[in-house]
Amino acid sequence: MSMNAIWNATAGLKATQAAINVVSQNVANSGTAGYVRRTISTVSTEGNSGVTVGAVTRSFDAAALKQLRSETAGAAYTATRADITSQLDKLYGTPGSATALDGTFNTFTRSLQELTANPTSAAARSTVLSNASALASQINAAASNVQSLRNGIEGQLATDTATASSLLSNIATLNAKIQNTTDDSSKADLQDQRDQAINSLSSYMDLSTVDQRDGTVTVLTGSGVTLVDRGNAATLSFDGHGTLNASSRYSPDSSQRTVGTITATTPGGAKIDLGAPGVMRSGSLAAQFELRDTTLPQAQRQLDDLAAGMATALTNKTVTSTTNPAQIDIGGMKPGNTLTIPVTFSDGSVRNVVLVAGTGASKPVDPSVTSDSTSFAQTFDVTRVPGDTENAIKDALSAMRTQATAAGYKNVPNITATATGSVVTLASNTGTTVGGAGASITQPNSANDFANGYPQMPLFTDGTSKLYTGSVDTSAQITGFAQRIAVNGNLANNSSYLTASGANDLTASGGRAQSLFTSLTSTQQTFSSASGIGGITAPYTASVAQFTQDIISAQGSAASAAATLDNTQQVSLSTAQSRFSQSAGVNIDSEMANLIALQTAYGANARVLTAARDMLNQLLQI
Repeated sequence: MSMNAIWNATAGLKATQAAINVVSQNVANSGTAGYVRRTISTVSTEGNSGVTVGAVTRSFDAAALKQLRSETAGAAYTATRADITSQLDKLYGTPGSATALDGTFNTFTRSLQELTANPTSAAARSTVLSNASALASQINAAASNVQSLRNGIEGQLATDTATASSLLSNIATLNAKIQNTTDDSSKADLQDQRDQAINSLSSYMDLSTVDQRDGTVTVLTGSGVTLVDRGNAATLSFDGHGTLNASSRYSPDSSQRTVGTITATTPGGAKIDLGAPGVMRSGSLAAQFELRDTTLPQAQRQLDDLAAGMATALTNKTVTSTTNPAQIDIGGMKPGNTLTIPVTFSDGSVRNVVLVAGTGASKPVDPSVTSDSTSFAQTFDVTRVPGDTENAIKDALSAMRTQATAAGYKNVPNITATATGSVVTLASNTGTTVGGAGASITQPNSANDFANGYPQMPLFTDGTSKLYTGSVDTSAQITGFAQRIAVNGNLANNSSYLTASGANDLTASGGRAQSLFTSLTSTQQTFSSASGIGGITAPYTASVAQFTQDIISAQGSAASAAATLDNTQQVSLSTAQSRFSQSAGVNIDSEMANLIALQTAYGANARVLTAARDMLNQLLQI
């Protein structure tokens, strides 16, 4: 017998024993989370005199792993959104029920109807005030809960940031160990641990990975920010801003930002704002930023608009201009009242110019606090009306043009204004056509003024004693108004104002109550496009009653859509998990079949050696 046969059999025994060990390891770890099935390769030795053991490698589908991480991020994103939107929807109650927001509103307006029919009843007046207070309190509570949800997210962002940063550090540490490990089996174990860490990280943010030749991986966000490069990892930190309120907002300017953000600090010291829009596109962190900075502030704005609509429906009158020329009387305007001028440009596009009454020099106004968030908005000094109305409006229009030009707008309104007393005449100029104008003017002069401008009255106030006008002098009065709206405290001592027959006549009649009812249920008002009701590109016109129902409907639809999307995404995740498991998991039946084949091969090699031993023994006995 050739010595090659002995060498081949010996090499075969060693290779088969190594393969049996790998199969045994696979079977033993079949239930271990994150374990990827191992395979071992064999290679021919020089001169084809046998085989030797090759590398132990992990067997999985790289495309399936990539899909799993993508679906994990997507599922975390949709689950986070579905959870918060469901909680938000519950704040308004079941639509149509007596305790829902629209039910409480309807109870209040019905009591106004009943007071109309029975104006001399002290009990009916008391019921109106009680129901109005219940409505205001429900709006207060809903708005406070919206901010509570934002605060909860702020706290969760801090916790999740710390966890994600720890995972990045762990991935970098495992990269370094893999780079310095020569034992294939130990390296495979480390790679399993690293992939598990990356999979866990993918639930927080969308990721991509790049395999390096030395066995390490580079981890990047979906937008391309490098988080781990071999043994180096960025550190993540969250600068929480404590308790948030309705005015807390994200800004890329850290001096203007009043909410927390995640900062990634690279090993080289560079700092990257991961909370900026578009940096993270999926995962729970992206969902939390979107909810905190967009979804919940929009819900707050809806409630603020509702509160403002309730207050101004009962205090303001609408004045419209004549046409050709556009003339309008703005007498009686108070800080916060608005003069809206629709303009048409030479290319056919239409945009509103909103002049907001204020005190002092003209200044730009964030259009999101007006009824039209796409408008050109500027204050004018209302204290100069009617004595110097013309110059007050001219100064505002001039400042607005300067602001629009500096901002790079293609179309800049070009309007001229003249005035006689408080009557303003608006005219077109080159490139601009004025179609008319409208103003909203608060009639009462203060929270305890129930006579001026009858039948308007300040039933709802900012707190219990401050007239709501929408002022923007120091800050936007509308911001957070839903948390402050209350029934006018001056009515508690004299509810007869609800049924006054005239400006100076407290004789009971149903006229004022009927007017209040009509103002809330039938009169059309303009609500801001910033609320998202009816679209985000133009103001929305509806009665306060309709707007209340629209809010509940919008939140219900959003919650339903989020739940449906989450259900779909969870199915996608389950499919991705199954696909990866099929490629990387241990199949006991398959492994046992491999084991039987290896045992047969082991026996064959062993018989060769046994035969060689017997032959040598015979030779030695000769």
